[in-house]
Amino acid sequence: MTEYVPPKVWTWEQPSGGQFASINRPVAGPTHDRVLPVGKHPFQLYSLGTPNGQKVTIMFEELLELGHKDADYDAWLINIGQGDQFGSGFVEVNPNSKIPALVDRSGPEPVRIFESGAILVHLAEKFGELLPKSGPERAEALSWLFWQMGSAPFLGGGFGHFFAYAPAKQEYPINRYAMETKRQLDVLDRQLADHEFIAGSDYTIADIAIWPWYGQLALDRSYKGAGEFLSVGHYSNLQRWARQIDARPGVKRGRIVNKTNGDPGEQLRERHDASDFEFRTQDKLEAA
Repeated sequence: MTEYVPPKVWTWEQPSGGQFASINRPVAGPTHDRVLPVGKHPFQLYSLGTPNGQKVTIMFEELLELGHKDADYDAWLINIGQGDQFGSGFVEVNPNSKIPALVDRSGPEPVRIFESGAILVHLAEKFGELLPKSGPERAEALSWLFWQMGSAPFLGGGFGHFFAYAPAKQEYPINRYAMETKRQLDVLDRQLADHEFIAGSDYTIADIAIWPWYGQLALDRSYKGAGEFLSVGHYSNLQRWARQIDARPGVKRGRIVNKTNGDPGEQLRERHDASDFEFRTQDKLEAA
């Protein structure tokens, strides 16, 4: 492999390569005009069923499972592979052009919330659920929430990119990020050795944030071959937790919303009504 010598000043001269080369760019702002649709529910979510997107749809489905009917939502598909996140309407909601983005229309004025962790905290505080209100328990849940926000880029943008998406396999970055990913798995496994859930004895937004990334990695759903490569079965406490969260009804529903890949029966590309899970998954639409 030819050694790369960085120039004194970096310039954007060609696509970076890999699966997302067509949408990566070094500038922000919209590339085209597109008004976002607005549905009938108090919350309008613009997202894609990636791990970050799943956090929010799982949160909504858990709130609905708890009986909060006013937590109903419309989930509109933002296809990041086609550059939907650079539409003018989406950029107004999230100037960083990343999913998920939420507009809370339940009050007198619409409120935008972007970044998945901020959305989880907003919803937890609004409905008084899944986040302790004060004390050490709240501090612990928020600490683990922000652990996920800081750690997952090493898993997704680091290990996942070089293991699954980069235009060529390279030993150094794969080894570097595999080591860090396994360290993070060990952090979780040790925490779960004497805690039922991530932050203690109660299910919180920390579990909701961490499971789509690390729980699904433990269940070998993330990157083809990654489960074996990282020996995820070795982390027995993480395995127990991952399966426990996976069995929750709200998680079963939330993880398939805005999903566009995999089993068509586990793709609900847009969600506008609770009945959509029964009648509008991709397998049903393709058969109609």
